Amino acid sequence: MKPRKRVWWLALILLVISFNTQANLTIRITQGSDKATPIALVPFAWRGSGALPEDVARIVADNLERTGLFAPVPRENLVSLPSEASEVIYRDWRLLDVNYLLVGSIAEEDNQLRINYELFDVVSQERIFGETVTAKRSQLRSRAHFVSDRIYEKLTGQRGIFSTRMAYVTAEQLSGRADYQFRLHVADADGQRSRTILTSREPLLSPDWSPDGKKLAYVSFERGRPAIYIQEVATGSRYQLTNFRGLNGAPAWSPDGKKLAMTLSRDGNPEIYIYHLEEKRLIRVTHHYAIDTEPSWSPDGKNIIFTSSRSGGPQIYRVNLQSGNIDRLSFEGNYNARARYSPDGKEIFMVHRESGGGLFSIAGLNMDTGRLRTLTTSPLDESPSVAPNGSMVIYALMQGDQGVLGVVSTDGRIQYELPAERGDVREPAWSPFLN
Repeated sequence: MKPRKRVWWLALILLVISFNTQANLTIRITQGSDKATPIALVPFAWRGSGALPEDVARIVADNLERTGLFAPVPRENLVSLPSEASEVIYRDWRLLDVNYLLVGSIAEEDNQLRINYELFDVVSQERIFGETVTAKRSQLRSRAHFVSDRIYEKLTGQRGIFSTRMAYVTAEQLSGRADYQFRLHVADADGQRSRTILTSREPLLSPDWSPDGKKLAYVSFERGRPAIYIQEVATGSRYQLTNFRGLNGAPAWSPDGKKLAMTLSRDGNPEIYIYHLEEKRLIRVTHHYAIDTEPSWSPDGKNIIFTSSRSGGPQIYRVNLQSGNIDRLSFEGNYNARARYSPDGKEIFMVHRESGGGLFSIAGLNMDTGRLRTLTTSPLDESPSVAPNGSMVIYALMQGDQGVLGVVSTDGRIQYELPAERGDVREPAWSPFLN
C-alpha cells in the first residue's frame, strides 16, 4: 500500500485507504529518558482462591514506565517481597538505589477484592501514602489504572491519565473483495481492552470525545456522503446530527459539551460552523473563499483554531468567537494543519512540514512566544490528539506500509508506539478525564 497522499482538503472527504483490523495494541517504547526516577514495584501478595486475572503491580509498572519519568526495577532484581509497611527494610532497597517503593496485597472477601497498597520514600524512609480500594475481578485492570493515577499524582503533582481511553479507526479488507470493513474502536490508554463500538462498510473519520467522556462525534459515509453522527459509547445508541449537502466533517465538541464546531460546505465552500445541540441552531463562523476546516476549541471556549488555505497553503488560524476577529498563528513551514490545544491553552499541537518539504511531523507551537518545536521525526505523521493532563500527544504514523499509533511527550523526550497486531490504525482521539 502506498502512503496516503497529503492532499489535505481531499483528506477531509475521503479516507478509503488500506486498513486491517486488530485486537489489543502492543506497546513498543522507541525513545526513553536517562533521567527517569528508579522505583521498585513489588508483586502484590494474593490472599484468595484461584489465580487473579491481572497482575496489578505489573500494570502499574508498565504505566509509570511509559511516562518516561520512572524506571521500574526489573522483578528479578527485587531484593525481597514485602506486602505491607511492617515488612519494609529500607536498608535493602537503598542497595538498589531506588527512590520509591510500592507494596501491596489483594484479599478476597464476600465476592469482592480488597486491594491494599502503600507507597514509600526510600531516601527519607517515610511512608508517603496508602489506601484500600475494592473491585470485582472483572474490574481489576481498571483498579490498577486507578492505582497508577494515584501514585503518579502523588509523585509528580500532576493528574494521571492511565484511566482515560482512546478511540481510533481501523478497517479490514474483505476476503477476495476490493472493499473494506471499517470499525470504530475504544480502548484503554495503554491500548488494552479494545472493543468495537461501530462497524461500517463505508469510511469512518474524525472521532471526537464529548467533555464528559460518554459520547463520540464522528463522520460516517454510510449513506453515501459524509454526515456527522453522535454515539453513546456505553450503550451504542447513536443518531445522525447533520445531513447538509456537500461536506459535513471534522466535528469538535465545545468545552461545555453544548455545541459542536464542524466544517460544512452547505453554502458552496468549506467553512467553520457551530451547531448548538439543545437549540438545534447553526451559526456560520468563517466567511472566506478559501477552504476553512479542522476546528478545535480553546479550553475556555472563547476561540476556535482551524486550518485554512487563505494564505495559499494550509496554515493555522484563530477566530475570536465574540469579536469575530481572525489572526494567523502558524508562519514556519509550508504546511500546518489539524491543530489541537493543550489543556492549559498555552500551546497547540499540529501536523507540520518545513518549507523545503520532507517530513510531516507533529510539532508544538507556544501561543505566547510563537516558538515552534518539532516533536517527531517519522515521514508521515498526522492526527494529533492531546492527553487531558497535557503530558502526551497521540498521533497516527506510517511504519513502512503499516499505520500505527504513536505517543510522544509534549517535551519531545519520550516516545512509544502502539502497533496493531496486523494492518493499519488511524484517526486517534484521546478521551478527557472520566471521573
